[in-house]
Parts: sequence; structure tokens; C-alpha cells
Amino acid sequence: MIEPTSVHLICEKVRIAIADKGERERELGPETVLLGGDLPLDSLDLAAIVIELEHAAGRDPFRDGFVEFRTIGDLAELFDKA
Repeated sequence: MIEPTSVHLICEKVRIAIADKGERERELGPETVLLGGDLPLDSLDLAAIVIELEHAAGRDPFRDGFVEFRTIGDLAELFDKA
């Protein structure tokens, strides 16, 4: 199960990244696709978000290697399981 606080934290980090690019705010939620969807993010932006999340959460879901994820909900689940 996805913890609401994880989704909330990820949404907040994504909002900040979008604002830093000077883009308009988007509706975000667990089903939001992080790359290749409507968000103005690239892989470098996403890597920076993941690093910030690792520091904020004190967990590293990628310590054993990369795990594929597509949505905010997918990423939240990885952090919840770490």
C-alpha cells in the first residue's frame, strides 16, 4: 500500500522541480507519469528528485541497483519498501 505521506513528499519535490524550470504547476497524484508524460521533467531532473527524496526519507530504494518505475505511485512504493 502506498503511504500518503510518501506520495505527498514526492509531489512536493516534483512541484518544486517544475517551478524551478519556470513551468506552470500541474495536477499531481499517484498515477502521474514522471517521464514521457505531461510533466516538463527530464532524466536529470528526476535523478535530482530521487536524491532529494533519499535524503529526506533516509532510505535508498536503489542501493541494490536500479529498479524501474513509471509513476509517482510507483516511486512512492519503492521508498515505502526500502
